[in-house]
Order: sequence, then structure tokens, then C-alpha cells
Amino acid sequence: MSTPENIHTEFHRMLGRDAKEAQLRQRGHVFWFYGLSGSGKSTLANAVERKLTERGVLTKILDGDNIRSGLNSDLGFSDQDRQENIRRISEVARLFLDAGIVVFTSFITPKRDLRAAACEIVGADFTPVYVQASFETCAERDVKGLYAKAAAGGVKHFTGKDSSFEEPTAADNNWVISTDSQTEEESINQLLERIIPLIELTAKV
Repeated sequence: MSTPENIHTEFHRMLGRDAKEAQLRQRGHVFWFYGLSGSGKSTLANAVERKLTERGVLTKILDGDNIRSGLNSDLGFSDQDRQENIRRISEVARLFLDAGIVVFTSFITPKRDLRAAACEIVGADFTPVYVQASFETCAERDVKGLYAKAAAGGVKHFTGKDSSFEEPTAADNNWVISTDSQTEEESINQLLERIIPLIELTAKV
């Protein structure tokens, strides 16, 4: 079995991120969408990706349910499993970032320490985006039927019911997109106005 002493990384010999960004004519960045199930994370990520693709931007969406159906299919929803889920996906997001790609994630990420851990792994080009909607609003939408199942006791560790969700504070300096108080189109436009300056290659200094 491999040990740390027997691992010799090859990062120093690989083509760097600057070269990849120059090739793509964009800046890589990770936009970490988080919030309650049904708040609109995946909807907004998909809509913004399509808008950016029209502008020639290369993107990748890392969606919570998709990842849990493959890479993280061995994980549940205990605190320990949630931590490992975020660790793995943060490492994957960092790989795409190193290739100069604009990454959107869609994960509940209910705890501040989980978001901080993701930021630490990804690095400076990481923007947490809180997609805010109340538990009541999400329960009314119930696009996946999870709230009805949770109410009937069919979902364990359900965020907002059995497991707490920690909203960001002003000191966290996260972007907040309120799908409770604005339309989908307004949310998309708000995101694009803030995202585009961060991914334009000319914005790099």
C-alpha cells in the first residue's frame, strides 16, 4: 500500500493554469451554490451555465445528486459523510479550476465549517453563493418530493428539519441570491452581473 513517503507529485512538470486560461480566453473560478433542497441551486446553475456558454465560456456543473449517484454513492448524510462529500467534491472542483474552467457547484452545504473547508481546498478563486429560500417555500415547491417524505419520516437527517442549516452572516461576505423575493430571471441577471467580471481574462492582474 502506498504511503506518503512513496508519493511523488508531478504538479511541477505539468502545464500550468495560466496556460490553460490563455488557451480558453477566460479565468477559472468556482462558484459554490448552497442552500436548502429546493431553493433553486441547480436551476440557477443550469440557467447561468447556458448564458455563459452562449458567450463562449467553458463551464462545468457539479451537482449534488449527480455526484452522489457516482463518485460519492458510498456516502450517507451523517455529519461525517457530509464532511467527506464536501472534501471530495472540493478536490474535484479544484481540478477543473486548475484547467481554467468556470465551475458551478450545487450542494446544500449546511454548515459554515463545511463551506470554510471547501474554500480552503479550492483556494482564492472561490465564491460562496447562498441561494436563499425559506423552509416553508422549499416545502411548497417540493420539486423532488423530499419534503413530503421527510414529513412522513421517510428521510433521515433532512436539512432544515432533523439537521440544522447555518445561514451565512454578514461577516462571511457570501453572495446572497433570494429566490424567495425575486424571479428566476432576476436571480440569473444578478448572478451574471457579478460573475462575468470575475471570469474575464482581462480582469486578471
